[in-house]
Amino acid sequence: MNDFFTALALLTIAPVRFGEKISARAYAYFPLVGLLIGVVLVAAQFLLTRALPNLIAAALVVTLWGALTGALHLDGFSDACDGLFATTTRERRLEILRDVHLGAFGATGLILLLIVKFAAVASTTSFAPFWLAPILGRWAMVYAVTFPLARNEGMAALFRAGLTRRVVFAATLCTALVAALWGAFGVIAFGIAFGIATGIARLAQNRLGGLTGDIYGMICESVEVGVLILGGVTL
Repeated sequence: MNDFFTALALLTIAPVRFGEKISARAYAYFPLVGLLIGVVLVAAQFLLTRALPNLIAAALVVTLWGALTGALHLDGFSDACDGLFATTTRERRLEILRDVHLGAFGATGLILLLIVKFAAVASTTSFAPFWLAPILGRWAMVYAVTFPLARNEGMAALFRAGLTRRVVFAATLCTALVAALWGAFGVIAFGIAFGIATGIARLAQNRLGGLTGDIYGMICESVEVGVLILGGVTL
């Protein structure tokens, strides 16, 4: 259970405690944490859309979504935008990722992400995307860990140490089975998550030499938005 609580503490604002020793096995529980987030989002969507106008309900759901994670992945997304899209050297990009200040690319990317996420939530009439988006977003981070790191330090390096194929396989198998419960939508959503995660990981390899924790955050947020857009278009 310590591995589960580790994953829960890392990915949410839940006030849980875990042991001093951090194991890479915690990655196997990332999709489960996504499922728990999905439960909260579905409940919120159900209640808010019945009590408030659709646009206000959508804005509150997006706000809750960010709050549940302490805006961790949103912060990673904005930092990743600054690092990936700056016209400079690889070394300078890595320095930018360490900078706590928000740059033009990061601010623009974050605003656009939230606008698209809000529009997708407002356009979605099914609960399926609210279940799958958080699950696939966190599975995508597990998958992304299989790509090389840009530097051998930081939280990303800490958790990648000791990661086995068995952990990645377990997380992937469970996620695929859950996605399949939603039929064609779930299968397509899983494919979109895989494609988005692979595309961002390849971009990071090309521009940074590998991935960082901020890139993981970008992958999670991008996958969530991709699944939401799919839901708004097809459901």
